[in-house]
Amino acid sequence: MLKKHPEVPLARNVNTMKFETLKKRLDKNRPMTTITIRMPEDVIEDLKRIAPLLGFSGYQPLARTYVGQGLRADLERLEADTLPALIASLKRRGVSEEVIQAAIAEVTQH
Repeated sequence: MLKKHPEVPLARNVNTMKFETLKKRLDKNRPMTTITIRMPEDVIEDLKRIAPLLGFSGYQPLARTYVGQGLRADLERLEADTLPALIASLKRRGVSEEVIQAAIAEVTQH
C-alpha cells in the first residue's frame, strides 16, 4: 500500500486548474481588450489576403488565432519543462520513485 503524500493532491489541483483555464478559453463571450500593435504592412496585407481563404471573417481573428496558437505551444512547452524539475525536487525530498510514478499515472488517467 502506498503512503499518501501531499504532492498527489497538488497534481490533481494542477489538472483541475488546467481544465478550468481551458473552459474559460473556449468561452466565446470572454472579455476582450483593445491593443495597438505595430506590424509590417506586408504582413497585414498577407493576413487580409489569406484570412477568408482559411474561413476567417477578417485578418484580426486570424492574427488572434496565430497569437493563441503560439501562446498555447509555449505554455505547453514550459509546463512540460516543469514536470521533470518537479520530479527531481520530489526525489531530493525523499519521495520514492514508486510514489512519483503512481501519482503521475493517477493524474494522466483522466
